[in-house]
Amino acid sequence: MKSFIFIGAIALLATAAAHAQTLVDPNKVAPEYREAAEKRRAEQLRQRECALKADLEKVLPRDRTAYLNHCLETMAAKQ
Repeated sequence: MKSFIFIGAIALLATAAAHAQTLVDPNKVAPEYREAAEKRRAEQLRQRECALKADLEKVLPRDRTAYLNHCLETMAAKQ
């Protein structure tokens, strides 16, 4: 039983952490999709900025979605 727990612990430590979706690089996509990639990257940056604000303000997980939606709406209204 101890060996099973030991092997399980090693397997958990050896696995790479799953990261969030990486930022889109418009230079690495085909030219016909570059405009869409630029728009997606801008949206990802806005989402990251709002997520950082939520982290800094220590928004509770149950309120995070509402906070992020409100933040994104206010950013869109400013543009």
